[in-house]
Amino acid sequence: MIKIATYNINGINGRLPVLLRWLKEESPDVVCLQELKAPQERFPIQAITDAGYKAIWHGEKSWNGVAVLSKYDITEVSRVLPGDEDDTHSRYLEVIVNQLVICCLYLPNGNPYPGPKFDYKMNWIKRLTKRTKTLLAMEIPVILIGDFNIIPTEMDTYKPEKYIDNALFRIEVRKAFEHLIAQGWLDTIRKLFPDQKVYTFWDYLRHAYSRNAGLRLDHILLSPLLEDRLLEGGIDRHVRSWEKTSDHAPVWICLKEK
Repeated sequence: MIKIATYNINGINGRLPVLLRWLKEESPDVVCLQELKAPQERFPIQAITDAGYKAIWHGEKSWNGVAVLSKYDITEVSRVLPGDEDDTHSRYLEVIVNQLVICCLYLPNGNPYPGPKFDYKMNWIKRLTKRTKTLLAMEIPVILIGDFNIIPTEMDTYKPEKYIDNALFRIEVRKAFEHLIAQGWLDTIRKLFPDQKVYTFWDYLRHAYSRNAGLRLDHILLSPLLEDRLLEGGIDRHVRSWEKTSDHAPVWICLKEK
């Protein structure tokens, strides 16, 4: 069995104690991190190594940043999502771990809508959809995992009417996500919790966590070759209650070994 998780850490250096505690308690085999908010040279590689993980990361000063931590060897495929030579954001990391292609994603937020940030988000999704089509055509086991900054359906937000004109929930964004899924991807958390309101993000404001005023933004999608290997999964909601924690909670799945 292999346990794979995603966690928007919201600043890896400021929240390193939280990350290390979670890694020790839950012991995932592979972790995709987003929003490192650290330049390449400020990634805490020694602490990660001491915790028993290898790492590949793509840092960026102040914002963004993605990383893959693994108990297995990692081979980097790409740290650039094809399709826009002018895009300098650290939002994509494609690696191979244990014969799995893992695409660690941090999609643009896209707010405010309308505007250039929303246009950038829609273009990013279009580029991703093109890349995923290529990966599926290779007929290899692929996982799309990370903070998609997309609320897929009304069930994925505590108050749908509040988000109608929010870039996380705009109809164009949800349709783009549907189009992506229609390629053949399995939304694992929705598969495992078909009728439940499960969230992965709670704002720091207005006691959102204690009120369970959440959103489901973090997703793990499996290519068709991996569907039969899905065993279980969940959201480590309790981590959101820890001191100096991220506003996201870790999301994980377990796959049968091939």
